[in-house]
Amino acid sequence: QVQLVESGGGLAQAGGSLRLSCGASGRTFSSYVVGWFRQAPGKEREFVAGITGSGRNIVYVDSVKGRFTISRDNGKNTVYLQMNNLKPEDTAVYYCAADRSRLGIQRSKAFYDYWGQGTQVTVSS
Repeated sequence: QVQLVESGGGLAQAGGSLRLSCGASGRTFSSYVVGWFRQAPGKEREFVAGITGSGRNIVYVDSVKGRFTISRDNGKNTVYLQMNNLKPEDTAVYYCAADRSRLGIQRSKAFYDYWGQGTQVTVSS
């Protein structure tokens, strides 16, 4: 069993930065794909970025490419999402999730077995 806890959300101005962290329990976490998702009010939860267990493979949704960076420190059982040049449309609850399937980075939330509680990110214009 893996438990995920997000932190680092808050309020930022457009053009600003925030760094989200996803801390995990469980010794097998380092072998899992981890994804960041977000859900804005009235919208579906969408994939933002994913990283394999080794950190060698990374995928981003087009809307955040060049602005967001996902990384992980398996020694600390933590995955990060550095968000730069934030835009008002980035406002959402951000969730991290872990996928134990070993099928690579999946964009569909159906593949993810463990979820955090979410952290709110609000970007003002």
